[in-house]
Amino acid sequence: MGFWKTFFGGEEEKPEEEKKNAEAKNFDLLKYDGVKAMRIGQFDYAERCFSEALKIQDDLEVHDYLSQTLIRLGRLDEALAELKLMADAQPDNVGVLLQAAHVAYMQEDYDEMQSLCEQALALDGDNAMAHYLMAQAVLGKDDLVNGVARLTKAITLNEQLGDARLLRARTLLKMGDINGAQEDVDWLLAHTDEHEDVLLMAARVAHAKGLDDEAINIYNKVTDLNPFQLDAYRERGKIRFDRGDKQGAEEDMQKVLELNPSEMADVSGDYSAEGVEQAVKRAYSNMNPLGL
Repeated sequence: MGFWKTFFGGEEEKPEEEKKNAEAKNFDLLKYDGVKAMRIGQFDYAERCFSEALKIQDDLEVHDYLSQTLIRLGRLDEALAELKLMADAQPDNVGVLLQAAHVAYMQEDYDEMQSLCEQALALDGDNAMAHYLMAQAVLGKDDLVNGVARLTKAITLNEQLGDARLLRARTLLKMGDINGAQEDVDWLLAHTDEHEDVLLMAARVAHAKGLDDEAINIYNKVTDLNPFQLDAYRERGKIRFDRGDKQGAEEDMQKVLELNPSEMADVSGDYSAEGVEQAVKRAYSNMNPLGL
């Protein structure tokens, strides 16, 4: 075989080259099989493909795919490790740092999240998303004042950042600044289609202002949009209970228990038995009236 290759001008392929070619082929097969598996939700198989591919070749794109897969598998420590490896390899990549910060947020590791955001802001101090994530980090540590300041900075840099406005409204309401929360809610209502999170915030602000009829009407819109929205039933039931509407409160609590039976183990689901009023009273007694 080698004679004929030489005779017709070819060169016999060396064993090392054959090995490299085989490895390259296997790497591509594993990488793209992993991508296909990830797209159809077969995350266990995708993780195996990407891990085996990385044994053949260290590739940042595969590390990225692996991090996404690990997140979907709930293996957040490993996902964060992959993202930090990518950040070390690309020290100017703000996007990777923000992805890592988001994973730290999912872990409720606010110190790690803040550190990653600081690195991102050192590279791009005008990155609105970095300020927003920093706000989430400091709010996670109950630093409300700095949280609002970061959210305001994020909104100044990108006025269309609705998530920042929603979080600022929630934080301002928690701080007792009802008018400030109302301003953000008004903007969100004017610039977004009906969205259950925005409507929930609007209902909470209305309730804080003493406009309970308006609040109940908004909660009704939320349950129409999403019949499985537990917070809407819970918070509407609290208002009804406080207003003396025992039947309405019981109906909302029954819905909460139907949707999430384990949420309130001390409340009987049998609303036809004695003690219904006391059961509902226990359910609502410790609940924050603003859903916060």
